[in-house]
Amino acid sequence: SRLVKVKLTQGQFDALVSFAYNLGARTLSSSTLLRKLNAGDYAGAADEFLRWNKAGGKVLNGLTRRREAERALFLS
Repeated sequence: SRLVKVKLTQGQFDALVSFAYNLGARTLSSSTLLRKLNAGDYAGAADEFLRWNKAGGKVLNGLTRRREAERALFLS
């Protein structure tokens, strides 16, 4: 809650918790996702979830599915 400066729906909150749990709060704190969210660009923030689907420089199907689910939850 210290990082997010705008009002969130429950779905947005839950998606951000999932993202931060998987990647860490430090990653969220320096992300374009958070910057767009705090600027009120909710749609742009939602699209940023999809960029975080790689590990070791490789796209992973499991991460792609997770980010798509987080994005859908964020937009719900």
